[in-house]
Amino acid sequence: MSIAAYSYGLGLAGYLLLALALLTVWRGRLQGGALLLAVMVSAVWAGASVSFAALQVPAFALVLVAEVGRNAAWYAYLNRLVRPDSAPQAASQEFRWFNILLGVVSIAMAFWVAGIFFTGDHGLTEKTVSSVTHFGQVVMAVLGLAMVEQVYRNSRRQKRWAVKLLCFGLGGTFAYDLYMYSSAMLVQEVDVNLWAARGAVNALAVPLLAVSLARNPSWSPDIFVSRHVAFHSAALLVAGGYLLLMAGAGYYIRLYGGTWGGVAQAVFLFAALVLLAVLLASGKLRAQIRVLLSKHFFRNKYEYRDEWLRFTDILSDSGTDEALRERVITGVASLVDSPCGGLWERGPNGNFAVTATWHLDVPPGAQVKSDESLPTFLMTTGWVVRIDEMATAPERYRELAMPAWIDDLWEPWLVVPLLHGQTLEGFVVLSRSGTVEQLNWEDTDILKTVGRQAATHLAMVRVSEALSDAQRFDAFNRLSSYVVHDLKNVAAQLSLVASNSKRHMNNPEFVADAMSTVENATAKMNKMLGQLRKGRLEDTSTKLVSVLPILDKVIRARASDMPVPYRVADSERIIVSADADRLATVIEHIVQNAQDATPADGRVQLATRMDDGWACIDVVDDGCGMDDEFIATRLFKPFDTTKGNAGMGIGVYESREFMQRWGGDLSVSSSPGSGTTFTLRFPVDAALRAGNAGRVMQQETPH
Repeated sequence: MSIAAYSYGLGLAGYLLLALALLTVWRGRLQGGALLLAVMVSAVWAGASVSFAALQVPAFALVLVAEVGRNAAWYAYLNRLVRPDSAPQAASQEFRWFNILLGVVSIAMAFWVAGIFFTGDHGLTEKTVSSVTHFGQVVMAVLGLAMVEQVYRNSRRQKRWAVKLLCFGLGGTFAYDLYMYSSAMLVQEVDVNLWAARGAVNALAVPLLAVSLARNPSWSPDIFVSRHVAFHSAALLVAGGYLLLMAGAGYYIRLYGGTWGGVAQAVFLFAALVLLAVLLASGKLRAQIRVLLSKHFFRNKYEYRDEWLRFTDILSDSGTDEALRERVITGVASLVDSPCGGLWERGPNGNFAVTATWHLDVPPGAQVKSDESLPTFLMTTGWVVRIDEMATAPERYRELAMPAWIDDLWEPWLVVPLLHGQTLEGFVVLSRSGTVEQLNWEDTDILKTVGRQAATHLAMVRVSEALSDAQRFDAFNRLSSYVVHDLKNVAAQLSLVASNSKRHMNNPEFVADAMSTVENATAKMNKMLGQLRKGRLEDTSTKLVSVLPILDKVIRARASDMPVPYRVADSERIIVSADADRLATVIEHIVQNAQDATPADGRVQLATRMDDGWACIDVVDDGCGMDDEFIATRLFKPFDTTKGNAGMGIGVYESREFMQRWGGDLSVSSSPGSGTTFTLRFPVDAALRAGNAGRVMQQETPH
């Protein structure tokens, strides 16, 4: 009886878990309510049996009443599954009388058992009571089996896979009851062992009921059995059964192996464990288990949410663009367990060439022109081409001619299009799978879906590569503009030397100054050529420089043009962090612009000052000035100039770029007819000004 208590306890746990699952997802549908009632009554019956087996309470007659109620509840549920209006017309009358018989037997059995209980006649061994009771239970079991058969027979052929496991589960429990009570009729007593095992038999039927319920949303919506749980559970069951079988074989060897029995048992068990590990590690075996579970236990072949997230993770994995192309192949191939494949992408000329392979050898010249039938067929139909089907069903591919090199690949099987909108970005060729024999509509649909997602990623890569090329060309064009602008200034210096050489050739001071200018120009041009070779502006090292010597140098360089610039006598000695040569070029350009905008009798003034922790260099003129709109929209816009062919329009833009690179800024204050003030602002630390001014002034000397 203690074994019986555990057995029925297992059945009680199974029914309670199933009832809990139904309570969490039931949405008031009638079939779901009948199912919930049957499961809960079964749990009550299992609980009463546990109590009787463990404590002999309640009386066994009450357990029989609960059993009759359980059978009646399952009759009601099966009756909801097979209604006369859904059964064939010839079976309607038969079904109606069948329901009446079920009701009469259930009511009669309930009254019979209740009468025994209330009259005090509990002796199960008395012939009259036991014979009638056992006969009634046999009739109920037979009627239950007949009801299960009605459910299966009256289900449409395409729907039988959904009720098959339900029929196995309930039919198995009714068949067990029939066997147990038929045996009891012969010996006038229920076999204790059969009765004790009955709870475990019902517990084994619960998983079959759960899977069948998951296949029928109208019975119990939203019950979900994870493929991962099913796969690992199946693997554990197979492994457990295998180990039990091997343990039994090992015990047999030990028992009948004589002297060598123990040694042979150890060797045999070790070999069995190694074989189990090899089988569990077999990718082909695991793939076949997945296919088996998907085919026989799930409504859909794929768990689309998991597949979508997995494929997205594959494409989003960090790496190079070449690695992305290989991940596209592996992601598509994993859906159908293909061992290898290749990716063909559309090139700039519209033709398709292989850009990545995965365990696949591609012959040379494996290209497809844009006007061939394969890309045209893929783009117009969007189909997944089954290469082997072209021989068995040529009418489906009437307009398709495969490239000649396709036969040189290893067992070519599928061609998956990669469509981005209405554009064919490429296609993936997969080799034959070792586990998937035939493809259905779910396979082709998911392949087309992931093909579109992969095409989107490849299109983004293509756009990213084009953008990167455009950015590199833009950077080179901008660098060329800077270099040409600086070359223009160098050319102006050399032109000035050349124009004055005829008059001052015999002047030693002029010759010395001219050689210094040529040497300086040569150094600048070599520096610019080096920048062009590197394809970028050099990040010149900044250092602490005194501004006043740089201003004096600029004034001397621009003294030949009118009006001659000058520096305010009481300018403050300030120190900034910058590149001295580049800073001189920036100031000189601003001074040149001021001279161009100012009449010969005007003024161009340079001054330095401190303004709330900022070191400022002011270039002030009283020229024509600029309005606010010009300053806001055109002054700092590159390649926009008012000098015609004489200017390039990048000087002010370049000056502000360098100022911002040094942590400062370039600002302008101007109005038409009132002149212009350019202010170069540098961040300066107060301690740096006070402590290092003297040292820097000694190091910096005017050039």
